[in-house]
Amino acid sequence: MKIISTKTHGMMDYLMGILLIASPWIFGFANGGAEQWIPIIVGAGALVYSMMTNYEFGVSKTLSMKTHLTLDLVAGIFLAVSPWLFGFSDRVYAPHLILGLLEIGASLMTKTSPADNYRGVNHGHAM
Repeated sequence: MKIISTKTHGMMDYLMGILLIASPWIFGFANGGAEQWIPIIVGAGALVYSMMTNYEFGVSKTLSMKTHLTLDLVAGIFLAVSPWLFGFSDRVYAPHLILGLLEIGASLMTKTSPADNYRGVNHGHAM
């Protein structure tokens, strides 16, 4: 069921990217290990590909929404399994798992094309 608009998803993208980057300090696992760097890298990557997406909050509009949602799905799965994949689940796992599941859910529930009044690449003229 696709209930999230691309505009809402865009707002969520930037908030999630910032939250992922800040999460090691917010949740107390900023120790320099994989548990710290994985959400920082995933968050920074999400911000970059969000800026490149052809939707309401994109800047360069070079990635399709379908590609963006695939990247969200892959990033969410990676983030969710990272505590076990990289062996730090004995120290911290909940933020990675919960934020990863949120990414997966958002990727599966977001519409693949912007609203009819959106004028991006291949939807009329660029904004």
